[in-house]
Amino acid sequence: MTRPDPKQVMAMTEVAGVPADKDVAERIANSIGPAFDGFAPVAGTLPMDLEPASYLLVQRPKVSK
Repeated sequence: MTRPDPKQVMAMTEVAGVPADKDVAERIANSIGPAFDGFAPVAGTLPMDLEPASYLLVQRPKVSK
């Protein structure tokens, strides 16, 4: 996963139901960017995807048993 740009942040906030204006999206992208850069060398090699929402989808079938 690559560093999100403000346009991607705006799309994610709209999907989450908390829309952000352009300035806020730019600040969010700038503040979380270093975290994405730090994980870049190991992206795709971790046992769990970097995007944590998919974790619930993986765990849900195990919980229902």
